[in-house]
Amino acid sequence: MKKILTYENGLVALMALVFGCLFFDRLALNFLIPYVAKDLALSDTQIGLLAGALSLAWAFSSYFSTAWAEANAKKKVVFLVAVGIFSLCSVGSGMASSFVTLFAARLLMGFSEGAVIPLAQNFVEKESSPHRLGLNAGILQGVGSALFGSILAPVVLVKIAEQIGWRDAFYVAGVPGLVLGLLAWRYIKASTAESISVKQEKSINIQELWQYNNVRWGIAVACCVFGWWFATLPFISKYFVTVQGMTPDEMGKTMGLLGVSGLLSSIIVPALSDKIGRKPVMFVFMALGVLYPLAVYALAGSALQLPAMFVTYFMMGCLAMVAAVIPSEAVPAHLRAKAMGLIMGVGEIVGGVLIPALAGILSDQINPGAFLGVSGLLAILGLIFVTQLQEKPLLEK
Repeated sequence: MKKILTYENGLVALMALVFGCLFFDRLALNFLIPYVAKDLALSDTQIGLLAGALSLAWAFSSYFSTAWAEANAKKKVVFLVAVGIFSLCSVGSGMASSFVTLFAARLLMGFSEGAVIPLAQNFVEKESSPHRLGLNAGILQGVGSALFGSILAPVVLVKIAEQIGWRDAFYVAGVPGLVLGLLAWRYIKASTAESISVKQEKSINIQELWQYNNVRWGIAVACCVFGWWFATLPFISKYFVTVQGMTPDEMGKTMGLLGVSGLLSSIIVPALSDKIGRKPVMFVFMALGVLYPLAVYALAGSALQLPAMFVTYFMMGCLAMVAAVIPSEAVPAHLRAKAMGLIMGVGEIVGGVLIPALAGILSDQINPGAFLGVSGLLAILGLIFVTQLQEKPLLEK
């Protein structure tokens, strides 16, 4: 029991719950948009602007807020303030009376959320046993993006919206983050959040990071992994119903199955990398990701489609690798938080903003399934970029 109730395990669990609340709040608008759009008379263009604004704010904050916190020895303060703000912004989303007020709430949410993930991963990286870095990073990332964001959020939020209204759903989404922020204030040790070599490192410039091979190629891989995911995420549920003829119930179950795959892969893939190395694991699972769009398109209506999608969606596990594991091993300790923030930020801009826009345009202009081709191409490019990463010997991890 003592081996389970360690500070390391407690920190991983707490950061995973914080990330879960963050992703729950971030994706809440996606699931509540039918209700919100009707009440606030939002156009499709305005809906797109809401999503893009949050992603852009998240991307810039991922690097600059984290870099400032590192350089000024304020990582715990920035983390706690950011958790409080994104929770309050969820409440603010519920209070919105127009597109402008909702846009302001989502923009501020993006700025606050961008700082949380790289700092949370940095805290976990600092306290991780050498043989558990991948596993811990995967638990943090997987519980948030998959369990909370993809599995629980649509069920819980839509149920609340149907029963008592979408505004109350936003209010409920914001409360857990405030509670977890208080727990983090009491639980995170000063030594966990302290900056290293603060006197020597007061800069937040990017040039100092660019000299490291795995930062340069890690950015390229991150853009591909994020883009592979976001190229399909906004379009695939509609594609299942309107093109492949699934009923809404069948579509919901299919998306839930992908959520389970994402959760399992986010833990299994990084954990395997602790045992056999980062590059070989990423190469194998990104190769599976190349086949994911083919499973969706070529196996439509067959008994093999769901099992094939479940397996090939395991590329999701590479998200934790590019967001935390690769950058934390790419640079000296005093640059790790900044490296995570930079790679996440660029990956978010390219993969979370530009790629979905491109995929949407191609799907409108060429073919409804064109977004699948974009996803597959990015997985192929990612495979090429992975070969340029430098593997760190297992004994040094």
